[in-house]
Amino acid sequence: MLVRNSAEAATFDPGPDADQVLEIIAWCGSAAGVAGIIIVGIQMALQLRRGEPGTNHMRELFIVLGACVLVATAGPIVAFLGSLTI
Repeated sequence: MLVRNSAEAATFDPGPDADQVLEIIAWCGSAAGVAGIIIVGIQMALQLRRGEPGTNHMRELFIVLGACVLVATAGPIVAFLGSLTI
């Protein structure tokens, strides 16, 4: 949709539906983070059982935890920025 003037752009309001979508995305991100930690834990247990020394799982755990922090802080960062009207 093409915006013709700035008055139309300034009155844009996504409404409560946008908040609901963001909440669902946040819950899905949290669930994916928990699943990622569980998968890394399973991989660590399998490596220990096989007797394979390795620190690759620590890198994977760091990536999963970093993603969890990113998902957890995305909502508060957007709220801190305030109204994002054009």
